[in-house]
Amino acid sequence: MTNQGFDPVVPDWGRLELPDTWADQFNLRRPLHLLRFFRGICSRKRRQVELPANVPGREGIPKYILQEFHSLPNGNYSKRITRGYITGFDRSMLGVMTAGRERIAHSLTQCRSVLDVGCAGGRTAAALKEAGVDEVWGLDPSPYLLQHAAKDYPGLHFVQGLAEDTGFASERFDGLAVCFLLHEMPPRYLERAMAEFRRILKPGGLLAICEPSPEQVRKGYKQLFREYGLKGMYFRWMAHFVFEPFLLAWHRISSVDFFASQGFEVISDEKGMPLRHMLLRKRAE
Repeated sequence: MTNQGFDPVVPDWGRLELPDTWADQFNLRRPLHLLRFFRGICSRKRRQVELPANVPGREGIPKYILQEFHSLPNGNYSKRITRGYITGFDRSMLGVMTAGRERIAHSLTQCRSVLDVGCAGGRTAAALKEAGVDEVWGLDPSPYLLQHAAKDYPGLHFVQGLAEDTGFASERFDGLAVCFLLHEMPPRYLERAMAEFRRILKPGGLLAICEPSPEQVRKGYKQLFREYGLKGMYFRWMAHFVFEPFLLAWHRISSVDFFASQGFEVISDEKGMPLRHMLLRKRAE
């Protein structure tokens, strides 16, 4: 739904009582619970995310989101597991995400207002604020992740929404930050998201993207070891172990031609290991 001029209402996340989901039954300090947790992560079987009836925004969450991304029990919808994921993700990425977020923030410092799309625990939004961006918003479909983000970074604005339907007015932002989100979207929703990004960006607005590099998917273990050592082998293993249902589709379509067809000029595109950084500018209509 297109917003005609008003920003989405920011919930009082500190007072909002979110319901427990089945994944909140895990107590990872108990050996049996810890064993069940790791069995679930290692299993090839994935169950559909289950949402209690009173989860905020439940009816508007598309089915593609309700999967156990990253092999997490109940995906991004629990209190306990999402808290652990926020810190565990950075550790599993061997600390490279801090520099990745700082690079996103540095590329958008000229922007006055920036929306962090798919903000998860709010760390990219916090990096933007730390870099001097005046007005920072974070958007995510999971109220569980948003509540953690709001508690950790109380000076920022966090709202529930989708990349393909943000709820903000047209030409609302000077810049958009997208960190590890686009590879989690099926192609038809990805195209909708790009159309939404184009709508809410001002003319000439910037889109800073950080996604998994195609290097660890397209190259074999031996080649990655020769080029990057054990780090290359580790990230190739993780790319194939962790559940990412749309990762290969993303790598097939995320070309310069694709972004050009969506109304964006590619300013820079660097495929490193394990991150790919892109900076795009909205083209004039």
